Amino acid sequence: MEIALVLLVVAVLFISRSVKVVPQQNAWVVERLGKYHATLAPGLNFLVPFVDRVAYRHNLKEIPLDVPSQVCITRDNTQLQVDGVLYFQVTDPMRASYGSSNYISAITQLAQTTLRSVIGRLELDKTFEERDMINAQVVEAIDEAALNWGVKVLRYEIKDLTPPNEILRAMQAQITAEREKRAVIATSEGKRQEQINLAEGQKQAAIAKSEGEKQAAINNAQGEAAAITEVANATALAIARVGQAIHQPGGEQAVQLKVAEKAVEAYSRVAEDATTTLVVPSNMTEVSALIGSAMKMVQANKAAS
Repeated sequence: MEIALVLLVVAVLFISRSVKVVPQQNAWVVERLGKYHATLAPGLNFLVPFVDRVAYRHNLKEIPLDVPSQVCITRDNTQLQVDGVLYFQVTDPMRASYGSSNYISAITQLAQTTLRSVIGRLELDKTFEERDMINAQVVEAIDEAALNWGVKVLRYEIKDLTPPNEILRAMQAQITAEREKRAVIATSEGKRQEQINLAEGQKQAAIAKSEGEKQAAINNAQGEAAAITEVANATALAIARVGQAIHQPGGEQAVQLKVAEKAVEAYSRVAEDATTTLVVPSNMTEVSALIGSAMKMVQANKAAS
């Protein structure tokens, strides 16, 4: 019974040392008698008990690494507190196991030194504007060295750039002054545009007023001309009709009667005015003489026609 129990324990120990199940996105490095032998892929794997052993286990997923904050000095001798995040991935488990004693520490130290070097070549204002360039140079420098460590550096991102408080106050004052300057410029531009708009409006109003006055004068002149033309036409028509009436039987007698009525009417209007002294001709036959001379003129015109 004891022998069977011993054999069971040996069998369990043998199986546990010979059968290995590697999870997805992982790689295990196997050493045989202290020397690199193979890299186990995800799934079921078999080893030689007591001869092979799993020496290293690597995660093949993308890993974010927080790079500790550090003080960097810019080209214009300004201190900056800088921290960032580095993203890397193990691409060669064998190199990651034997290329460096601690590739994570190596990547962190290299990221810090590279960051200090890059920022040291830039002025303070440029460090805020050139973040993408800084990130790209850090990735390029680390990736070149990390090939021997079996690691691929994917990207580096600066989380924060913090200058000293004195620089922050100076920057805030500069920003405030710049905003006030833009506000003054915007106000003056608005007033200038307002004056231009008012002048343009007055100009357009004056032009419209003059055009209206011009058109009104033209319309008045055209109306007066049309009225004169109509009066002349009516007068001509009346004269023509009078002339035609004279040629009719009894026309001359009608003219004599009309002239006599007009003469009497004229004497009547003069007599109505109390301030006017009316002198009546001593010989009333002068009125008939006036009518006779008018009729002679009518007969002369008729003979000429």
